[in-house]
Order: sequence, then structure tokens, then C-alpha cells
Amino acid sequence: MNVQFKKGVLELCVLVLLDKQDRYGYELVQKISDQISISEGSVYPLLRRLTKEGYFTTYLKESTEGPSRKYYQLTEVGRSYLHDLLQEWKDFTKGVNQLIKEGVKDE
Repeated sequence: MNVQFKKGVLELCVLVLLDKQDRYGYELVQKISDQISISEGSVYPLLRRLTKEGYFTTYLKESTEGPSRKYYQLTEVGRSYLHDLLQEWKDFTKGVNQLIKEGVKDE
């Protein structure tokens, strides 16, 4: 898949996953990787930036499988941002899909 496609949608994927439940970084990487091929290194800078911008808070939680894990929790500001992004995504994909429908000849 085109790298630019992935970069553009990764933020939305992270926000959507955190809207449902708090998750730690590697869990987010695994969940996204189930659907889209991404590198682990692309998620952590995004998590740091979005936390700094106030869209997430973090907390440590004990793990039965090693050291404590840093969990990310969506804030109300983050939730509002997510809903704005979702609307932009719907408008964007609707427009792209319409252009594809008009431009690609079915065989």
C-alpha cells in the first residue's frame, strides 16, 4: 500500500481504537497491523505528539507479563478531534469514491 496513504490514516486509526478502550502502544501497533501493514516505529512518535497536543492522557498499569505498561486514554478534546476527523474522512472518501466511479471503466 502507498506509504502516504498509511501516514494519512494512521492518526485516525489510533484515535478510533482508543475511543473504544484504553490501550498500550504495542497493543495499538498489533491491532492496526492486523488490518494495515505498518512499522512499529511509526506509531510511537504519533502517540507522543497526540499526547502533547492534549488528545490523550497516559497512565501506568501493572502487567503480568513483565514491566508496567503505559496506557493511552482518549481525552474529551481527543474525542472531539476524532469526531471532526471522522467527518473529514467520510467527506474525503465519498469524494474519492465518486471520482473512481466516474473515472474507472468497469470491465
